[in-house]
Amino acid sequence: MDIPFSEDLPEDPREAKRLLRRNLRAARAVMAHAAAPVAARKVRDRVLALLAAHFPPPKCVAAYWPTSHELDVRPLMASLVERHYTVLLPVVTVGAAPLCFRRWQPGMKLVEGAHGIPVPPPESGEARPDVVLLPLVGFDRHGYRLGQGGGHYDRTLAALRQQGPVAAIGIAYAGQEIDRVPVEPHDQPLDWIVTEAMTFGPFSRLESP
Repeated sequence: MDIPFSEDLPEDPREAKRLLRRNLRAARAVMAHAAAPVAARKVRDRVLALLAAHFPPPKCVAAYWPTSHELDVRPLMASLVERHYTVLLPVVTVGAAPLCFRRWQPGMKLVEGAHGIPVPPPESGEARPDVVLLPLVGFDRHGYRLGQGGGHYDRTLAALRQQGPVAAIGIAYAGQEIDRVPVEPHDQPLDWIVTEAMTFGPFSRLESP
């Protein structure tokens, strides 16, 4: 699947994002079929090294339960627990509210959340993350992420950053990189991006998209 260059995209960022999402989702499915287990291990090792250098335990790290060919971070989640991090999973609550984060442990019985995504049960308890690992559809080397389009993570990062420091790390296959992500005022930049091939960042919040 060919990914259009920025000069070939519509001027309206919303339309540009829609076109990119369609193509990038198809490309991600091919990448996941070809390289999922190897990529998951390489990303696990890269993220563990990044966290050990900048956010040693005990810290709360929010991960995600992979769907729609997102890069699988479940091996990373298990390794984080072994290293005494607290691992959280995001939960969609109501409407446009920011995500909340519930504690997760290996072997925990999950329940069905919004959009059919498994989440920890309410009794597992909530916590505020120090680090958020975000799935994405596409990314660029300026630290911007193309998400699914619902805005959940942008609203959540905005709310968390108003409360205090939090690091956002995008997780992707290397092939999900594009030259420019169309940026709107509400889009929250990432601090790092980790793929199976490279770690990008840290990005300056002052860098122009």
